[in-house]
Amino acid sequence: MKRKEKNPRHRQWAVPLACILLTGLLLGQAAGPADKPNAGGSEAPAKVADAQANGGYIIGPEDILAINVWKEPDISRSVPVRSDGAISLPLVGEIEAGGKTTVQLEQEITVKLRTYISEPVVAVMVQEMRSKRFNVLGQVAKPGSYLLTSNTTVLDAIALAGGFRDFAKQKSIYVLRKNPDGSETRLPFNYKDAVKGKNVEQNVKLLPRDSVVVP
Repeated sequence: MKRKEKNPRHRQWAVPLACILLTGLLLGQAAGPADKPNAGGSEAPAKVADAQANGGYIIGPEDILAINVWKEPDISRSVPVRSDGAISLPLVGEIEAGGKTTVQLEQEITVKLRTYISEPVVAVMVQEMRSKRFNVLGQVAKPGSYLLTSNTTVLDAIALAGGFRDFAKQKSIYVLRKNPDGSETRLPFNYKDAVKGKNVEQNVKLLPRDSVVVP
């Protein structure tokens, strides 16, 4: 005698449901750690690589450039950018580097080398960024030379230098700025006014080779 099934509908959806659950489990395993965001911060190395390429960096006097010509060790070398913005390379001779990006300089060197080398491959990188720096001198915790960004102000410079020493004359600070003719301009800065929001125009953006002096 055959036994009756208590609920024949169970057989209608039990198998499809099991298939769906199994598929979901397999997909979840396939999406494992490889699909998760990198806990180590994969974006950071990418940003470092972009900065190292220096494609948008404007070369300036006193920068040190690493110039590599593939399979040409006699030409490849590190060279300083002179105060007039020029560099000198074998076969290339004198070439203007100041005011150009590394990519532009690569292209110009490549063109000049084609006279002597078939299909030269040139890479230019900024080894030391000396032109885009400023100094903080005098009665601060960490006097020295600092890397300049496009928005560094006098207040930023003082903060980077660790603030004032005990006897700093906060009302008598000044910025020494070198002019193209070799002379210097002195820009006064009153720290106490600046932090109160007074005379905000004195908190100027610094330029390369500026010196913030705290007497």
